[in-house]
Amino acid sequence: MIHLDDLDHAILDALQDDGRMTNAELADKVGLSASACHRRVRRLESDGVIEQYTALVNRQLVGRGVSVFVEISLESQREDVLDAFEASVSNVPHVQSCHLMAGNADYLVHVTCTDVADYEMIHREYIALLPGVTQVRSSFAIRTITDTTALDLL
Repeated sequence: MIHLDDLDHAILDALQDDGRMTNAELADKVGLSASACHRRVRRLESDGVIEQYTALVNRQLVGRGVSVFVEISLESQREDVLDAFEASVSNVPHVQSCHLMAGNADYLVHVTCTDVADYEMIHREYIALLPGVTQVRSSFAIRTITDTTALDLL
């Protein structure tokens, strides 16, 4: 874990809110000179605290408004079985995230798709064929209440 002070937190909070703001705008917002702010941002990037910059796409507007949360159980927890599954799940279309879990299921996978028929195709042609899969439980989100990429740091 890297030690972050209040200015680092303020910079990260501002960039999570608007990653396209200029360095001058950011410096003004956090109360630093432009050069000091630039040095801090570069340090946060080089330390790996800031991993990347990205655009958030409206899923509804691009036809991927349905979220399905898929619990997947594997035949065993052997390392080779986990490795084979993890290498393959990355190639499944529309997978937003995959998490190794503690509890009933081995993995929780978030899939975005157009509709139920689109998910059925993804399930039949990809998910059910992943190595080691013995059980798949799919839950469709009715409505998203909160969904953020920002971490609350302050």
